[in-house]
Amino acid sequence: MNKHSQRFGLIIVDMQNDFVLPGSPTAVGGACATLPGIVRALEFFRERKWPVFHVVREYREDGSDIESFRYDSFMKQHKCGVPGTRGCEIVAELTPQPGEYRIVKNRFSAFMLTELDFMLRRLGIDRIAVCGTQYPNCIRTTVFDGVAYGYAVTVLTDATSARTPEIAAANITDMRNIDVECITVEEFVKAHAPR
Repeated sequence: MNKHSQRFGLIIVDMQNDFVLPGSPTAVGGACATLPGIVRALEFFRERKWPVFHVVREYREDGSDIESFRYDSFMKQHKCGVPGTRGCEIVAELTPQPGEYRIVKNRFSAFMLTELDFMLRRLGIDRIAVCGTQYPNCIRTTVFDGVAYGYAVTVLTDATSARTPEIAAANITDMRNIDVECITVEEFVKAHAPR
């Protein structure tokens, strides 16, 4: 594929009931508010027939594959991201359609120990748009890994959450400093709509 192609893959990170729905013990502040932006991005990608990757966090119920710093709270307080539970499901507004991809991870980055890089390359995608929850952890590591793997990366700023605006701003500054494009969904749509 031409390096300057305008075809992107959309990577939606961790938009699961456990992390999005208000009232969940593991809900991320601001995640629910990003749903309209993510829906808009998803609609645009579907219209263009560009690939969509729904990246979800999953853990075994016994906690054997969870990060060490999460183990105690996972086992004693709330088991999040357990397959087969309602909490592990992608929020209803973003339900994947046939032909969209579901990538399972159990670490911050959507690239770590997953087939994401292989699938993007197989599909000829060298540009990715990233959104979801949340900036300092899963978004940041996915973005930095994407850059390290050689992808041109865009972050959809109003479709990505953080617990506070200050955290979001600090992470956006860091990502812009490694040449990541950080723009709103509407800016992205305007730039890439068919002419």
